[in-house]
Amino acid sequence: MAVLDIEQPNPVPLSTVAISNTHGEDSPYFAGWKAYDENPYDELSNPTGVIQMGLAENQVSFDMVEKYLEEHSEESSWGKGAPGFRENALFQDYHGLKSFRQAMAGFMEEIGGGRAKFDPDRIVITAGATAANELLTFILADPGDALLIPTPYYPGFNRDLRWRTGAKIIPIHCDSKSNFQVTPEAMEAAYKKAESMNTKVKGILVTNPSNPLGATIQRSVLEQILDFAIRKNIHLVSDEIYSGSTFSSTEFISIAEIVEARKYKEAERVHIVYSLSKDLGLPGFRVGTIYSYNDTVVTTARRMSSFTLISSQTQHLLACMLSNKEFTQNYIKTNRERLQKRYEMIINGLRSTGIECLKGNAGLFCWMNLSPLLEENTREGELALWDIILNEVRLNISPGSSCRCSEPGWFRVCFANMSEQTLEVALRRIHDFMEERKKGKLN
Repeated sequence: MAVLDIEQPNPVPLSTVAISNTHGEDSPYFAGWKAYDENPYDELSNPTGVIQMGLAENQVSFDMVEKYLEEHSEESSWGKGAPGFRENALFQDYHGLKSFRQAMAGFMEEIGGGRAKFDPDRIVITAGATAANELLTFILADPGDALLIPTPYYPGFNRDLRWRTGAKIIPIHCDSKSNFQVTPEAMEAAYKKAESMNTKVKGILVTNPSNPLGATIQRSVLEQILDFAIRKNIHLVSDEIYSGSTFSSTEFISIAEIVEARKYKEAERVHIVYSLSKDLGLPGFRVGTIYSYNDTVVTTARRMSSFTLISSQTQHLLACMLSNKEFTQNYIKTNRERLQKRYEMIINGLRSTGIECLKGNAGLFCWMNLSPLLEENTREGELALWDIILNEVRLNISPGSSCRCSEPGWFRVCFANMSEQTLEVALRRIHDFMEERKKGKLN
């Protein structure tokens, strides 16, 4: 953006949101993206450029979506079977198209293997999961209140949950001894930390499957988290945007299953966030949802969703696609198989160079342990290694410190946003880097 050279002896004051530094764009997480944007890898035109491994985007099954649209072009062109251009162009009810809410509820049930039911009337449509999480924070917390979030967590939460809402994040520190699973002791410690800061805790937010761990939360742990929320009389938000990206349908347990098993007792404190950005690989469509068991939250979220609506054309297209059970069943099954294959490819490739990762079973990334390579076991040591990998190896990976990980040396590495050929190039670069490190130690 061009900067205007205008003398302003007395700058016009702006809001505290505008001048706040809580957006988090100065994080290494976003700095890596900038390095990629300035020098992007291309097999032909820029083979020495930076390979983007910091973007959790699912492209492994995009061909299936493209094929579906080619075979059902009328669904996006208001042709045969479409309700008509006029009807959709004039539709502006912030409840959203009923057909879309029904299709989303059915898709969420299908992803969970039918073990939990979702009522379309409890679905609130938002412009992506980012908007859903922020909207929920506005509803559940006042400025200065806090949400507890297990670490490591998605770096974008610093922006999504804090920047405009004025809420705080208190980390629940998890470590490798428990495979970064949440423990009752860690939750209690975080809650006491908030109390020592005279900060009111309004909820606990978990991502399941976890971003950046690429692992699901065990049923017993989910039970403990819900019990903790009940004991402290706070809300529980379960961000489940990677639920359809587990490698097996039986490995993912939605908090909805726990709520149903308990016959909806204390359900009014439970809220679920879902999106089509990851599982269906459609981040550009900006489709997210809030599912709440709390009537007041549903009503308020629906009122506030007028700021984050999805176009009726997008809703109509996706309602048709998600209602086609032949497509969804085949897509979910094939997508899981392809993601597992890609996961095994990167895990085995890293292991062949001497690098280990946390055992994963979901998501578009792996949690890589480079702590043995640190010159010093600190955040500064981690960032020094990250800088070498970004600028010399030319791979953009996300350092654990940007995810508030308390143990230096862990990195999130994305593998689903590129071709297998590009992933092979990335693994070859890592192999060469590790060989150079070994030679350096021998000399």
